[in-house]
Amino acid sequence: MKFIEVIYSHKKWTRSNNETYQERLVRLEGDKESLVLQVSVLTDQVEAQGEKIRDLESSLEEHHHKLISTEEMLQQELFSRTSLETQKLELVDEVSYLKLKLVGMEEEHNHIAEQEKHHKAEVLLQELHILKSKVEDLEGEKSQYERKLKATKVISKFESLTFYVDCFLLTGKAEKTDDSTLSDLSPMSSGVESGQQSPVSPEDKKNQKSIQKLWGKIRRTQSGSLPADGSDSDFKRGGFRATAGPRLTCPGTSASARDMNAPFSKWSCDQVCAWMEEFGLVQYVNMARQWVTSGQTLLSSQDIEKELGIKHPLHRKKLQLALRSFSTKITEKSSELDHIWVTRWLDDIGLPQYKDQFSEGRVDGRMLQYLTVNDLLFLKVTSQLHHLSIKCAIHVLHVNKFDPSCLKRRPGDENKTSPSEVVQWSNHRVMEWLRSVDLAEYAPNLRGSGVHGGLIILEPRFNSDTLAMLLNIPPQKTLLRRHLATNFNMLVGSQAQQEKQEYLESSGYTPLTTTAKVRPRKMGFSSFGHRKKRTDDSTDYICPLDASQAQALLNGANRPYSGFRGLSPIFDRDPQRREQVGDLQI
Repeated sequence: MKFIEVIYSHKKWTRSNNETYQERLVRLEGDKESLVLQVSVLTDQVEAQGEKIRDLESSLEEHHHKLISTEEMLQQELFSRTSLETQKLELVDEVSYLKLKLVGMEEEHNHIAEQEKHHKAEVLLQELHILKSKVEDLEGEKSQYERKLKATKVISKFESLTFYVDCFLLTGKAEKTDDSTLSDLSPMSSGVESGQQSPVSPEDKKNQKSIQKLWGKIRRTQSGSLPADGSDSDFKRGGFRATAGPRLTCPGTSASARDMNAPFSKWSCDQVCAWMEEFGLVQYVNMARQWVTSGQTLLSSQDIEKELGIKHPLHRKKLQLALRSFSTKITEKSSELDHIWVTRWLDDIGLPQYKDQFSEGRVDGRMLQYLTVNDLLFLKVTSQLHHLSIKCAIHVLHVNKFDPSCLKRRPGDENKTSPSEVVQWSNHRVMEWLRSVDLAEYAPNLRGSGVHGGLIILEPRFNSDTLAMLLNIPPQKTLLRRHLATNFNMLVGSQAQQEKQEYLESSGYTPLTTTAKVRPRKMGFSSFGHRKKRTDDSTDYICPLDASQAQALLNGANRPYSGFRGLSPIFDRDPQRREQVGDLQI
């Protein structure tokens, strides 16, 4: 029974087990189908992802190729840019070389032109001297011919008179044969007893008087001392009546006129005229010969310009300053600098465009010392920057006691420069400094600008921005302007830089420009009647010196530029002068 039960239970278990296997098999087949479906889905997804990966790889390769081509193009661009930069530098060097060559050719041309002018002036002077000598020879020959003509006339009259006397004596002998009558008729007879003399007729008395009158004329003119063969003798200058006619000034008279140990008031007319000719006022010599009798005539006259016909105000001022030095007997160092030196000085301070006006006005060193703002305006110097340039240059001359060679033209050691040396730099020396700091291409722009060492150091408104403006450096080139400012500050020194900075930060500061003009002084209605009285007013001078400054210059300070506010003429306290020089007229 148990066995049957076991078999029955086993069958029952196998039946149930078969059912579970079938169910499981069905379930597994369902799972298999779902898995197959999932596998197919996943396979599709893997294929899609593979396609995406392949697309990304292809795009990556394309971008990689593009990157490589871009790098190659960048390298080519860099190469081309470097080549362009090298070409630009070569062109800049070539342009700077051409500019320097142009400046050198201009200087050479100016030098040749000056030499030609000097040569032409010398030729004209030689021709003038030759003409003067010819005129003097003609005057001498004229006077000699006049003397010969007078002598021949006197001799002919004397011969005719002796002929008449001989005829008269012969007729008298024919009428009276006694010796007493013959002695009475002779004009040289001393006479004997009156009873033995026969009466003389009125005609005889008339003949005697005419003979005495003729002999008196011969004695007065001293024609009897002339040689008989005067026509064959050579004419000697300075001989008999050689100075009867007027004379022209010859070249030899200037040498004798220079030997003047006597005071000016004792000079003769020839000495005064020779001095005026050497002084540069040769156009007034002819009027001076007609009016001047001695040097005292010029010293005591109140209407010199009217008598000499002087219409140029600077010529009148030049003559008045010279006469004042003669009357005060004070010889100034500036009087040794003539107007030709002043034209060269304008080249040194960078203002050669005014050489013709200064030469026409005969502006010399003494006139520079007493030059006024209105004088500069008359010389057509209207730029405010050029006024300040001339002002600082005159101050440098004051400090150096008008030494003609105080301005430095040749470059020295650029690493060992001090403000006391920079203040004596000429315009050409400043251009050389620009070349030394790698700004050679902008250096020619300073020609005619009036920039020199005195303006750079002494003018508080002249800073690196002003210099950059004059050099035509664009504001966009900030690195170049910064380079210029650094070298400019090193050049002027700490003290001058501090003063310029203080002036820059002041309330009434106005920067320097090339278009700023100087206005003439405003004159009130009451000042028109006193115009002549204010010609010697020291406040009108372009570079005045007060008592303390003049004493400091006379004492000869070791460092005359150490205190710029003490000796510099730039810091004017007079509000009228600041209004005249500082106001702009655009």
